[in-house]
Amino acid sequence: MFPNSILGRPPFTPNHQQHNNFFTLSPTVYSHQQLIDAQFNFQNADLSRAVSLQQLTYGNVSPIQTSASPLFRGRKRLSDEKNLPLDGKRQRFHSPHQEPTVVNQIVPLSGERRYSMPPLFHTHYVPDIVRCVPPFREIPFLEPREITLPEAKDKLSHQILELFETCQQQISDLKKKELCRTQLQREIQLLFPRMFPYFACPLESRLFLVGSSLNGFGTRSSDGDLCLVVKEEPVNQKTEARHILTLVHKHFCTRLSGYIERPQLIRAKVPIVKFRDKVSCVEFDLNVNNIVGIRNTFLLRTYAYLENRVRPLVLVIKKWASHHQINDASRGTLSSYSLVLMVLHYLQTLPEPILPSLQKIYPESFSPAIQLHLVHQAPCNVPPYLSKNESNLGDLLLGFLKYYATEFDWNSQMISVREAKAIPRPDGIEWRNKYICVEEPFDGTNTARAVHEKQKFDMIKDQFLKSWHRLKNKRDLNSILPVRVAVLKR
Repeated sequence: MFPNSILGRPPFTPNHQQHNNFFTLSPTVYSHQQLIDAQFNFQNADLSRAVSLQQLTYGNVSPIQTSASPLFRGRKRLSDEKNLPLDGKRQRFHSPHQEPTVVNQIVPLSGERRYSMPPLFHTHYVPDIVRCVPPFREIPFLEPREITLPEAKDKLSHQILELFETCQQQISDLKKKELCRTQLQREIQLLFPRMFPYFACPLESRLFLVGSSLNGFGTRSSDGDLCLVVKEEPVNQKTEARHILTLVHKHFCTRLSGYIERPQLIRAKVPIVKFRDKVSCVEFDLNVNNIVGIRNTFLLRTYAYLENRVRPLVLVIKKWASHHQINDASRGTLSSYSLVLMVLHYLQTLPEPILPSLQKIYPESFSPAIQLHLVHQAPCNVPPYLSKNESNLGDLLLGFLKYYATEFDWNSQMISVREAKAIPRPDGIEWRNKYICVEEPFDGTNTARAVHEKQKFDMIKDQFLKSWHRLKNKRDLNSILPVRVAVLKR
């Protein structure tokens, strides 16, 4: 996908020979003067962890030797350094004889499908001392959890299950997106010191795959959502994020124009760059530091695999909403995220709940204070939920439509997955004069704020009511969603 990228060569070492995510450090230690010189030449880099030289290996390839030449060309060494051993002298940042090293070791695909990625460019502007810093821990590639699908004893449930099995995102789809994320992250990290010199450390730039691609609710046609994290602190979306994305967009249009097509900068409340990967033909949306999206991805992923009826129900409802044109936040209707939260809320509020509130039961696993490289561990700490509710998929779909058509009070209530119930609307300005209120589980904002026109709100309510009546009378999924059309769209 990107320049100089050679897929599948060389392979990673077998599992029993692999080390952890951090590179092995050699015993050679930098002198105090080396660190001062490095800070002088790369003043914004966080070098607190740059304490050792190291040998970098790729599979069975021999270690890459780091250069022992002077730090700066043409600069005279200090007299007290002349007697230092060779490996203790300052390195030259721009040595033309130095072999390229790898900036970050992204966690590879699991099992026999693991491949290492060679460096994309022989860049000269990334200092050796920064290249040798152990990388941030990455969220590993997550294989979908094996889960037994529910039984379908009636026609409607069978249609829902069949649609789900045909349209659900496949592992191959996810791996295409992960490969693009991996290569794009390397590209951004190599360019980071030149593009964004005012941030603390170039290695703090990490690219996360988020949204439906990873939360368990993706389809074969789902776009990829990427979050570029440049620092742990919040970023002003109107200024900093927009400026960073402007530079990224410019880079996509120039240097990566052969590999990325149709890059477009969208100046929304959370600005994004939309683009298409020519190799995988996947559409991507890239934002900057929308960290809540990383956290809610793994919260939703936990709900998705908590009970085996959740994913098929969510998929068919997303297909239904898309078919009736009420699943597009850019056009003033519901986002896919809001729809998923609405389904989870409904399953939490049944007389015999199918889902609990994970944030209430496991507050330590879903705390907003958890560091980003640990958020992926939350789903591993939550066992499957055993519900006494034995409703089939057909009954749950019918109940979902009925709940929002006749039972939920849109005027005074707010949907809250965090509380596992409908709660009174807040009196804040964000909630005032809003037609639909869906609470974001982490930051408490309104995920359905795009529905700001009464005409669109009435259209959404009307579709719930009409679909409920049709499905109740015919008990056939085709009465509200042409299955063949939905399958063709995947």
